[in-house]
Amino acid sequence: MTTPLLLSPVEARVLATLMEKARTVPDSYPLTLNSLLLGCNQKTSREPLMELSESEVSSAVDSLREAGLVYETSGGRAVKFTHNAQRGIGVPEQSAVLLGLLILRGPQTAAELRLNAERWYRFADTSSVEAFLDELQERSEEKGGPLVIKLDRAPGAREQRWAHLLCGPVDASAAVGSRSGAATGPASAELQARVTQLEAEVADLRATVQKLCAEIGMSQPGQE
Repeated sequence: MTTPLLLSPVEARVLATLMEKARTVPDSYPLTLNSLLLGCNQKTSREPLMELSESEVSSAVDSLREAGLVYETSGGRAVKFTHNAQRGIGVPEQSAVLLGLLILRGPQTAAELRLNAERWYRFADTSSVEAFLDELQERSEEKGGPLVIKLDRAPGAREQRWAHLLCGPVDASAAVGSRSGAATGPASAELQARVTQLEAEVADLRATVQKLCAEIGMSQPGQE
């Protein structure tokens, strides 16, 4: 029987950030420790927001390396890191994408996950997202047990949200209230997903500009 994977919140954030950047900014991947720190602490597409220190991220990277989920790459002037989440967790690509999104953005409905996944992986429809979520929820104990849970329906909500279990059990009823005050209709959910997607794209573009400015010795826009 496979031992269930259990990550700390910091380890989960570090792993999922590497997963995200590998797909959304491949030209800047693998990530240096500083780029990884910025990705973990970015203010868009993150729930909850974190203010991690370099030492916290470095310690999490070391733990993930021991677990075979992160590797250090050589070459260039700085040490860089790459993830091995899909193989390390033992799930197909689509399931890894959903887990990464749940770690970074918190509980979401299947429809929200499909929209938020557009820059990671294009699911054909919401039903295909639900199929992979069902597989993750019904994962056998021999493989390490379930990796997601379907939460109780929030008051006024039309759809149930899903949460990941990589950091341990989740109280399905207690988690309901975290976003119960938010708009819950399909149109509102789609609009919010589009907004957060655009925010993430702006953050990635800003990081790319900072990287290019540093490489050519130019001041960043807006700075002296």
